[in-house]
Amino acid sequence: MRFSRTLLLGGITLTAALTATSSAVATPAGADHHHHRGGHHSSSVPRDSLRALADEVGLRVGVAVNTDLLGENATYTRIVNQQFSTVTPENVMKWEVVEPTRGKYNWAPADELVASARRNGQLVRGHTLVWHSQLPKWLATTAADGSQSTTLSKAELRAVLKRHITDQVRHFRGKIWQWDVVNEAFNDDGTLRNSIWLQKLGRGYLADAFRWAHEADPKAQLFYNDYNIEFTGPKSNAVYAMVKDLKRQGVPIHGVGFQTHLDTQYGFPDLRANLQRFAALGLNVAETEVDVRTFVKEGTNEPVSGLAQSAQEAYWSQTLQACLAVRRCISYTVWGVADSNSWIPGVFKGEGAALLYNDAYQPKRQYGVLQQDLELAAGAPRRRS
Repeated sequence: MRFSRTLLLGGITLTAALTATSSAVATPAGADHHHHRGGHHSSSVPRDSLRALADEVGLRVGVAVNTDLLGENATYTRIVNQQFSTVTPENVMKWEVVEPTRGKYNWAPADELVASARRNGQLVRGHTLVWHSQLPKWLATTAADGSQSTTLSKAELRAVLKRHITDQVRHFRGKIWQWDVVNEAFNDDGTLRNSIWLQKLGRGYLADAFRWAHEADPKAQLFYNDYNIEFTGPKSNAVYAMVKDLKRQGVPIHGVGFQTHLDTQYGFPDLRANLQRFAALGLNVAETEVDVRTFVKEGTNEPVSGLAQSAQEAYWSQTLQACLAVRRCISYTVWGVADSNSWIPGVFKGEGAALLYNDAYQPKRQYGVLQQDLELAAGAPRRRS
């Protein structure tokens, strides 16, 4: 399939013909578990697929996976395996899934994803160990106003958290490339979120979580992950101060994940500058949950206008280019395959069209934008800061 587009970037009009990928199934072998550069893929990976093109520039390109669809939907499965070199579980490594009943683990869905990744030469981002959301009912309750509570004492909660992190990381030891150890611990104003972890354990739980995860798998890359830190402001500054302090203490934190959930109604963030300032601390960085939503025609996942479509293309291009420009940006992950699987319409009324494939699993113009940017980067390597 061939795409033609006219894209306005910084006042420059760019017209390009973009070629989509073939439908061969990717089965690369010999993926390095802990290093993203110099990866290999087999001849069955389409040469113009995102994963093959990204490999040429030393970048891992990934996708969040709905395990209910993987293996059940042939088209979905083919896209996941041919287009992406890393996978992130959308839900099956979250606490409410892995331990719905206290002391009884349900590893099967996550094990299936890890096995699929290994068969297809993909690395796995573990998501997530410590979060305020999607906790099992035996652990925490959430009121209508969003406030949380737990019946566990401070000592019990600390022991439960340590056991959870230790057991989960040990279960997947040697199979996870990056762990999102702590997810979304800050509010937008830069204050720490009033989760059960902060209420009972104080801010020390942040350092403890990374120490416990490192003890359980010393080779895994350990990340802090959050949204809206793409924009310089109170939240990004607070996270920067936190990770800088953790490093000063000798806490084993290796990276920061920028979720990169963007919306065309807002200005594009100073993403590259933020990736670079965190990288300058000696940390790896990654874009971990990329999607770009816009207003859509009622009852559809089609952008409301050509202008909205062009804005999406520009935002996708800029997110990838920001990562390509920063040497320590080691992976770029999109949060889902097709618009029909996206979380966006259920949360943001009147918005959608946030992913690279449409409801029918056909690649959209956004896909072609990323493909072109990777082709250009591979053809004319430039110094990464």
